[in-house]
Amino acid sequence: KVGWYNAVLQPAFHLPYPDDTLAFVVLSTPSMFEKALKPFVNKERLKIIRDPVDQCISHHLSRVKEKFPDQRVDVMFDYEMLPSRKPKFLAQTAAHVAGAAYYYQRKDVKLDPWGKKKIFGVCIHPKYGGWFAIRGLLLFPDIQVPFLEQPSPVDCVSTEEKRIELLEQFNFHWQDGRYRDIIEVKERYSEEQKAYFATPPAERFRLLGLSQ
Repeated sequence: KVGWYNAVLQPAFHLPYPDDTLAFVVLSTPSMFEKALKPFVNKERLKIIRDPVDQCISHHLSRVKEKFPDQRVDVMFDYEMLPSRKPKFLAQTAAHVAGAAYYYQRKDVKLDPWGKKKIFGVCIHPKYGGWFAIRGLLLFPDIQVPFLEQPSPVDCVSTEEKRIELLEQFNFHWQDGRYRDIIEVKERYSEEQKAYFATPPAERFRLLGLSQ
């Protein structure tokens, strides 16, 4: 429910819908690259003019919208910004309140070792660890769900030591991706997908065989 999200954020970040409005958080799993992105690139090769992943997600979510011709469906993407340069929605907060992934933050560590350093939080999925992404939000403004019960996200990094290790790795060594394996995972990105996301965005077109 939109109200779960708004309840944990300052008014500046609130979504402009009634509290009981139904919303879905959309995640991409590790197999997204092979099952969605590569087929999309092969089919839409000539139409890809910006980030191929963003365009692929946009394509699939617009197809979801088409499944509900009698409903208003608002879509927000993780990369979209407001004119104020604030993100349209805070993806990790949305995932946490929806019960999709646990958003580990500095406040989840009792004995904080970081002093005045800025420490960013990170979501961990109970099945995929850090090998997933939050891609968007589907909102159904005409559907109110007052009796929907809020699920709690799975607290899969439950010890103080592991939480410190997770936030250390994410904030200071994120390039090596070790934070993604903070728990035992069921599935990881393929080597090809790892190479793709490790490549600077401007050079990713070439990897997919696209001219920029």
